[in-house]
Amino acid sequence: MKNYTPRLTLWALSVAITFPFAAQTTWNVGETILNEYNLVSGVNIPWELTWGPDDMLWCTTREGDVLRIDPASGAYETVLSLNVNDSGVEPGLLGMALHPDFTNQPLVYLAYTAQDFQNGNHERLSVFYWNGSNLGNEQILHIVGAAGIHNGSRLLILPDNTLLMSTGDLGDGGVSSQSDNNDNGKILRFNLDGSVPADNPDPTSFIYTKGHRNSQGLCVGPSGIIYSSEHGQYSFDEFNIIEAGRNYGWPNVEGLCDGICDWCNSGAEQSFCLANNIVEPLKTWSPCAAVNDLIYYDHPAIPEWQGSILMAVLGGFSSPVGGRLEVLSMSEDGLTLEESDMFFTEFNQRIRDVAVNPNTGAIYLAFNGPSYTGNGPNLIKEFRPASADGVANWEDHRGLDIYPNPAAHQVTLRVSDLWTGQSFEVLDLKGNVMMQGQLNPGDILDVSSWPSASYLLHAQNQDGVQMTRVIVVH
Repeated sequence: MKNYTPRLTLWALSVAITFPFAAQTTWNVGETILNEYNLVSGVNIPWELTWGPDDMLWCTTREGDVLRIDPASGAYETVLSLNVNDSGVEPGLLGMALHPDFTNQPLVYLAYTAQDFQNGNHERLSVFYWNGSNLGNEQILHIVGAAGIHNGSRLLILPDNTLLMSTGDLGDGGVSSQSDNNDNGKILRFNLDGSVPADNPDPTSFIYTKGHRNSQGLCVGPSGIIYSSEHGQYSFDEFNIIEAGRNYGWPNVEGLCDGICDWCNSGAEQSFCLANNIVEPLKTWSPCAAVNDLIYYDHPAIPEWQGSILMAVLGGFSSPVGGRLEVLSMSEDGLTLEESDMFFTEFNQRIRDVAVNPNTGAIYLAFNGPSYTGNGPNLIKEFRPASADGVANWEDHRGLDIYPNPAAHQVTLRVSDLWTGQSFEVLDLKGNVMMQGQLNPGDILDVSSWPSASYLLHAQNQDGVQMTRVIVVH
């Protein structure tokens, strides 16, 4: 397990003063009420959120950690720390997928950038074995090129038990994207053992589709329809349906086959579309919104979103609207986008990923800070339908709560039996220890002398399980 590093974590929260993250907020989605909670605070650049078959929330951080988070309390363990190559602005530990038969085959697939003498700077698709407490026994399944930008890396296991991996063009202007001899700028498809599926478009190649710039969103919808989101150059971010063997156009085509493009040769765009049977996107965004991961929402807890695609959006350099969750309402057959709505723009945060709790219908969002390429405050938030909210029975769920919050003079601790007697410390934004002790139900912390700011309460038990809560003093 990895030791806690408060100075790095608190730096990641340095912007939190301007955002009242610690106060629970209620959001309305039509007639549905969502209660907002900070699930995990102080995580540095969470990249992937995945609900596991073990009913835990799994998370990768770009710095190289895999976290296994209890969705009830936010307590988490670092179950793997990788030595990633994160030189540049976008590489590191990125995509993750868990084996669908996790009970019998406890395997976790990861995409991350690395560097060694034999392969230089590269990206690995690896599988790790979960022994119940840690990930280990890495098996490298495939290696592709890597760079400081445009590494793709989203992973998705399909209903037929094959694995998709998106790869970026590494910023080469799309040279790799149209090459059948290069795995970059593609969506690749693997058997779960790393072999080439016999029904791939070319049974000797992992290439499933080509002509991609940097796809970082993949999900499966009704009837097995595969959706992707893709970063454009300056304009024309795309939302696509993925079809085996098809060409998605980059760099010769941007957005629709309409002769309007920034990077490509506009006069040749339409002829290239006709000659190569280019797939046109269902929707584009100009200027780029920096569209990211996708998930299909089909839970009755939020009926307004049922049958929709939820898309995490980072917010592009010139986008008039910043980071957000975009809800893409699909037709009944899943082939047509009927409308889209934006939520959570008020945070002014880059939203990297979204996951769904299949039991309660709650959603989880990974925040990456307000600016490219990601910085604090790094939070994972839960938005829980009020109809499924059991917070009144907090002893069985949260483990630790602090009230009132924000506070001016003192706060009271609510502590479950599991966390009673465990050590804690409260740190300011510079990593200075303001207070430390043991957690006990009903304990009162005097914060009257503390400057108005956000503070991080960090608790850890004997097994190395960690829990964090933000205290706002005003």
